[in-house]
Amino acid sequence: MNEYRVTIKDIAEELGVSTATVSNVIHGKTKKISQQTVEKVQEKIEESGYLPNMAAVLLAQNTSKIVCIVLSNDAKYENKMIEDPFVSGMLNYLSKELDKNDYFVMLKEESDINAIARYASIWNMAGLVLIGFCAADYEKLRRNMHIPFVVVDSYQKDVHKYSDVGIDNIEGGFVAGSYLIKMGHEKIMFLSDNDEDCDHDRYVGLTNALKEAKIPFDKKDFKMLSPFKEERRKIYEKLYSELEDYTAAFAASDMYAIEFMNFLQEKGVNIPKDFSIIGFDDIPLASMVHPALTTVAQNLELRAKVAVELLVELIHGTTEGRMALLPVTLKERGSVGEKR
Repeated sequence: MNEYRVTIKDIAEELGVSTATVSNVIHGKTKKISQQTVEKVQEKIEESGYLPNMAAVLLAQNTSKIVCIVLSNDAKYENKMIEDPFVSGMLNYLSKELDKNDYFVMLKEESDINAIARYASIWNMAGLVLIGFCAADYEKLRRNMHIPFVVVDSYQKDVHKYSDVGIDNIEGGFVAGSYLIKMGHEKIMFLSDNDEDCDHDRYVGLTNALKEAKIPFDKKDFKMLSPFKEERRKIYEKLYSELEDYTAAFAASDMYAIEFMNFLQEKGVNIPKDFSIIGFDDIPLASMVHPALTTVAQNLELRAKVAVELLVELIHGTTEGRMALLPVTLKERGSVGEKR
């Protein structure tokens, strides 16, 4: 096996041009080189299998084409954030969008916001996309780092020199609540493992729908779950004992909606004849379970596209940061029925 590595000098000698000419073509500095020579060099580079040192190329261009997607490694995610259907879906679409814009993707899980600024500088990153951190983290990172970054769901009322792409969670909660009310449900429990950020807004949207319909909703109808599976099972047992007080549940995520639906079915509860459930996100699994889950859908492909557009704006200095709030839609399936 021939392990000989082709060099710039080899290509230059074979074509009868200078090594500087070959180097300039590789680094995109072709203004003073004829198109014929550029094409000839590019053809020979491809034919020879020459592999440039990308670090050297980026250094010579005085720019970076690396974008790091940083996921929060907070303990509440049980070191499984990348397995979350929302996160994995975003990673898929973000990777595709960044590739379309000629950026290389780096993936990093991190719990220390201070560490992000250090390795972003070491790698000379063009920008970052952050998922799962809190609002205070973003402001702290902005103060300590000048590299552009975009946040997925910052839940800030304003952004300062970074951009945010979110969805209208209050409207999503309102849509879910209005649909349940239209189907005759008035006793609705809300399921979430927190009362912050997007889950809080989804809860607010639900209560807005109930207020509009003049239906009372007590804070006790907010059923706090645990982020830990074994503890949730105990909570579901308690909720099962309270089931006669409710006809439907709105879960802040499809995963909790599906998990609770499976639990109830194990207990012999017929969904949606005996009890209705609606989720939020429209993850792929939502359409695969039985009955298929009615849910409030967000468009992950659009979110990724807008996130990359916002990041490119920051990288090119055409904006100091802006917010994008994307719409949601209702997906009617089989887990919600009319109240009997």
